Amino acid sequence: MSSRPREDLDSLSPASKKLRLDPESQVLAEQSNNSVASSERGAMAKNGTDGIDESLYSRQLYVLGHDAMKRMNRSDVLISGMGGLGIEIAKNVVLGGVKSVTIHDEGNVTIENLASQFFFTEADVGKNRALVTEPKLAELNTYVPVKAETKPLSEELIGKFTVVVLTNSSLEAQLKIGDFCHSRGIHLIVADTRGLFGQIFCDFGPDFTVIDTNGEEPLSVMVAAITKEEDAVVTCLDENRHGFESGDYISFTEIQGMAELNYTDPRKIKVLGPYTFSIGNTEGLSDYVRGGIAKQVKMPEKVPFKSLRQSLAEPEHVITDFAKFDRPGQLHIGWQAIHKFEKDYGTLPRPRNKDDAAKVLAIAKEINSQATDATKQEELDEKLMSHLASNATGDLCPMQAFIGGITAQEVMKACSGKFMPIRQWLYFDALECLQEDDPEGLTEEDCKKTGSRYDAQVAVFGSAFQQKLSQLKYFMVGAGAIGCELLKNFAMMGVCCSPQGKLTLTDMDIIEKSNLNRQFLFRPADVQSPKSNTAGKAAKQMNPALNIVAHLNRVGPETENVYNDDFFEGLDGVANALDNVDARMYMDRRCVYYRKSLLESGTLGTKGNVQVVLPFLTESYSSSQDPPERSIPICTLKNFPNAIEHTIQWARDEFEGLFRNPAENVQQYMSDPRFMERTMKLPGMQPFETLHSLKTFLVDDRPANFDDCIAFARIRFESMYTNQIKQLLFNFPQDQVTSSGAPFWSGPKRCPHPLVFDPSDPAHMDYLLAAANLQAETYGLPQNRDTAYIRKVVEAVKVPQFVPRSGVKIDVTDSEAQASAQHSADDAELQAVIKALPSPQSLKELKITPIDFEKDDDTNLHMDFIVGASNFRAENYDIAPADKHKTKLIAGKIIPAIATTTSVVAGLVCLELYKMANGNKKLESYKNGFINLALPFFGFSEPIQASKQKYNEIEFSLWDRIEVQGLKADGSEMTLSAFLDYFQKDLKLEITMMSQGVCMLYSFFMNQAKLKERLTYTISEVVTKVSKKKIPKHVRHLVLELCCNAADGEDVEVPYIRYTFR
Repeated sequence: MSSRPREDLDSLSPASKKLRLDPESQVLAEQSNNSVASSERGAMAKNGTDGIDESLYSRQLYVLGHDAMKRMNRSDVLISGMGGLGIEIAKNVVLGGVKSVTIHDEGNVTIENLASQFFFTEADVGKNRALVTEPKLAELNTYVPVKAETKPLSEELIGKFTVVVLTNSSLEAQLKIGDFCHSRGIHLIVADTRGLFGQIFCDFGPDFTVIDTNGEEPLSVMVAAITKEEDAVVTCLDENRHGFESGDYISFTEIQGMAELNYTDPRKIKVLGPYTFSIGNTEGLSDYVRGGIAKQVKMPEKVPFKSLRQSLAEPEHVITDFAKFDRPGQLHIGWQAIHKFEKDYGTLPRPRNKDDAAKVLAIAKEINSQATDATKQEELDEKLMSHLASNATGDLCPMQAFIGGITAQEVMKACSGKFMPIRQWLYFDALECLQEDDPEGLTEEDCKKTGSRYDAQVAVFGSAFQQKLSQLKYFMVGAGAIGCELLKNFAMMGVCCSPQGKLTLTDMDIIEKSNLNRQFLFRPADVQSPKSNTAGKAAKQMNPALNIVAHLNRVGPETENVYNDDFFEGLDGVANALDNVDARMYMDRRCVYYRKSLLESGTLGTKGNVQVVLPFLTESYSSSQDPPERSIPICTLKNFPNAIEHTIQWARDEFEGLFRNPAENVQQYMSDPRFMERTMKLPGMQPFETLHSLKTFLVDDRPANFDDCIAFARIRFESMYTNQIKQLLFNFPQDQVTSSGAPFWSGPKRCPHPLVFDPSDPAHMDYLLAAANLQAETYGLPQNRDTAYIRKVVEAVKVPQFVPRSGVKIDVTDSEAQASAQHSADDAELQAVIKALPSPQSLKELKITPIDFEKDDDTNLHMDFIVGASNFRAENYDIAPADKHKTKLIAGKIIPAIATTTSVVAGLVCLELYKMANGNKKLESYKNGFINLALPFFGFSEPIQASKQKYNEIEFSLWDRIEVQGLKADGSEMTLSAFLDYFQKDLKLEITMMSQGVCMLYSFFMNQAKLKERLTYTISEVVTKVSKKKIPKHVRHLVLELCCNAADGEDVEVPYIRYTFR
């Protein structure tokens, strides 16, 4: 590591100031001498007592939950060692939001520290590492006070903390502190990296309690039947599999008949099948009649930990790579050998030094010979020990990100009891990053120090490789959470850090407050600034040599004039840091077309994935896709909700249907002369529905002032939560039975009840306030948020009396709803609506503003309306309501996120980048990764090879294409006729259809007169005439898709065509 500078073996001076316990005294030295703290930050650090800042922590709260965050906010954390690993851990812990963080380091900044410690600059060399780090670390989260400690650790100091993390520490210090922490109930984590190797150890005490082992939302299912017997069987409705596992605990509600099961202690279950499970004895209970909901209950689990001293001799390992199943045991011995080498020789083994490697191996063999049966290896892997010795001084930012991110998550587990901790050792290596052909070919000379900030990386890969990294040309798409981490890693690694290298970064988003919790390059003062510019400047501060150009562009067809042929052809690769599938798939297509490598990654809470896309070797991102999300049936949404998710989606649709869609239609009606013509061509009921919404917006509901907006909101409440329910119950009374004699209101259909508006109910008034003000905003009227005024006005609103009507059709199934949608409106009705519409000319003075839903602005009333609408709908159907936090998650389709996962994923991405830069070509060298830090689980696999197809005995994959040079030597272009002939004669393929984008250029069944004319056009002329669009000037090639017959007349798949015409 960079915090352990190499010295010659002849020198007996310590390699660096290692963590040690003060031998003279166990008393904390004077605080004024040892510690630096900010009183201003301390004053702000009331995160735990004054509540949680949801606007800052919102995405993390969806991962951890409020209770876990509150427990974290009561925890004090000590992190010792402010090298690259220490700062990675500290960064994530501070962002996560604990009560306080104290950072400890007795040593000073060296030039090698700059390989991974992103808060150090060359001007800091010679200054204390903790003191330099403290003010910069504190900027990340004003709720977390940060202190710097520079003297040797004492037991009195350590005893003040909930969690102690040791990095850059001797085994002797680890054992001594480990014994102390274990005896005092202090949670201990030891983390270390050595080049391409990493280690984590956890001891959370003999009786640690895990409150939630996996962080998944508790499952719930609707009950169809419960038997009355000694080992009763519960059968679920066959709409969905229950998803439970044997050993889970289940509680029941809403059971009719066997009501004794409702609201009792959770029962342990045994799974019998996908729709059945047993719950034990029900013989003494009443007979089951109908209904009920079974919900999974998270039960606390006791997890005992051994002390470091005991666990060193009796280790339990978390496997990080199942292809290296025996590796943890080997590294457990090897790591001890490195510690003993450093203790014996006062320094670490030199990179690629054979003598040092031999000494490490000898020490490892000695340790192994004396090891307990639990740790002894049958035979030591000598090559592995040699690599470990050569990597001992290595300090790689991606490895620090990976190990540091995992360690920070373990800190949060120790503080909160949320998720299953590492039990107890984790070892990881990424030796595949070394050059495939000659992983041991580097010499000591190749890896020697030169006084460069990259020396600790050169120690692993050699100086020639460092030059390769600096000259890379990369395109990074996205400067959000993953983008910030990748930028930091690139800067520390020296990627694109020379005049010959170049990093192009683009992101069209601006910074929001919720970003600050995990996008660590941004500060509160940066809110509302462009992400790409801000992130680019911050990365360049970390390494001034970074050659970065920041853009504010969205990637898509509209920017292909910027990211054109010349741009992509000059790249070495692309790194995606995107948050949506459409953009990912677009970039994937561009990389396949230009045959560029792609580093793809993503996170979802504690889960993360990394995919490597390599030209001509692997499948692409788009080759496999996740199954589509299950949609909520239309009838469930409209009339028969049974879960809060249904009512939230209904409320979101209500928002769009009131405040955005009609206003957009009005704008089109006012500005587009062909609006009526296009609307009348829509299928089924759409013309009537569209025009009726126009009439409602422009005539029926159009307010003259804010009082009218209040009246609208009051009548809307009555219509949706009272009248609609009364009509539903009129059609289907509570005692309604189906044709088979079963109760209509049973199973997933919950019998509703109407609400009665109450002006003294704050929730009712909040809904009116939100709805009235949103209505006023849509019509450009002045707003009023005075609840007292609204209550006064609403008392005078005359609410029309509602009487349910016979003959109203309510669709019960989706097939009925779809059939209703296909019906056409009565022509007289449609004409009456058209006649009632004011002319577009008469609306010129009307200022209409469609409201785009924005979930993160707490002042705009969007979420207030949706929370109210959803919860009233839920109250109608006796569904438990959701608070604003949960409603925002579902309505806003928020992706839960936490800084730790992002750090780990970005580290894995950059380990794959090492392999690409090294020119590794073998599929087995690369790793697609999937992680879940909550479990914890790590899964790595070789990327899937690109599948192959054949035509005319020519093999091809998605990376291949047929190149056609359409530009002749005389400057003229190939005609369609010549193009068809070329394929027939030269490639022995008969083209039956040809398209470009969505345009059909040629088909064998075309009108003969049209075909005869088209054959004489050039290909570019055909494209222009069929698409009715000019080909942009920057486009030199056209992508053509063909259907072909082989010589035997059979259909045959062929690659796409890249046709060059300029």
